[in-house]
Amino acid sequence: MPYQYPALTPEQKKELSDIGILAADESTGSIAKRLQSIGTENTEENRRFYRQLLLTADDRVNPCIGGVILFHETLCQKADDGRPFPQVIKSKGGVVGIKVDKGVVPLAGTNGETTTQGLDGLSECCAQYKKDGADFAKWRCVLKIGEHAPLSPRHHGKCQRPGPLRQHLPAEWHSLSVTEKVLAAVHKALSDHIYLEGSLLKPNMVTPGHACTQKFSHEEIAMATVTALRRPVPLTVPGITFLSGGQSEEEASINLNAINKCPLQKPWALTFYGRALQASALKAWGGKKENKKAAQEEYIKRALPFVRWVACKNFFPFSLLPVHSNDCFFCCTEALEFN
Repeated sequence: MPYQYPALTPEQKKELSDIGILAADESTGSIAKRLQSIGTENTEENRRFYRQLLLTADDRVNPCIGGVILFHETLCQKADDGRPFPQVIKSKGGVVGIKVDKGVVPLAGTNGETTTQGLDGLSECCAQYKKDGADFAKWRCVLKIGEHAPLSPRHHGKCQRPGPLRQHLPAEWHSLSVTEKVLAAVHKALSDHIYLEGSLLKPNMVTPGHACTQKFSHEEIAMATVTALRRPVPLTVPGITFLSGGQSEEEASINLNAINKCPLQKPWALTFYGRALQASALKAWGGKKENKKAAQEEYIKRALPFVRWVACKNFFPFSLLPVHSNDCFFCCTEALEFN
């Protein structure tokens, strides 16, 4: 049985409104693709400097970013002034997350199914991460309906044992009907193992796959996404923080705006992805330290209008779209994980 924590206070629920989580947890291999796109070598110092660039953006971004998910390497890194990155995040009012899974591996006897590694020793790892400053954990599952769907709840139960280590639950999809089945299966198992009020769901929006030739409007995507969430996701889950899922900055922002404008009742806080905030900043940086300020301005430019005013406020200032808004972080090995 999960630990019993008190219900969220009204103040805590209010904190979930209009804020998002910055995803800075790419593995060394994944961030190599980002750096390669700007002609920058994948060294530890370049990875550290880029993440520092995001984490030390000025205080204008503080009300928009409630937390940051880190990779193990980043959790142990420091800013130029000697402060550990978790301390930098907390000094700006954010909470610190850590990616705890060890990636996916093929599941024998299935047609392309995978399972997530990392359950062995997870309780001990989470206890140490808690000491190192982590406040919540992220566990990434690439799911089809099957026997291993309960792996995600088993992870959550282990992560919640060291104390109020808040959960971040990723699940990824593209199909409306399959999305509903996956969410129903996962949350059925979650209800048996974890404190739902201490979890967040991090799904893709329900969008057509990249090989699909049929086009759908933003309103259709919003209706499909909210419909898929309403049926299986319990009211006790406090928030849903969407992945950009291979969309461009513009697409992701407009779709999130449409989701929040959808007339269907939405009992959760619906907020934003963090990866889609970074494309413009990455290009502006270009791997050059002298471009740090320009890159931070691009990052803030994304966070302010598209998050605080736009996505959760039913207002979309198209004139404020940044120069690189059509750039996309889509990678076949990451975004087409579920068909």
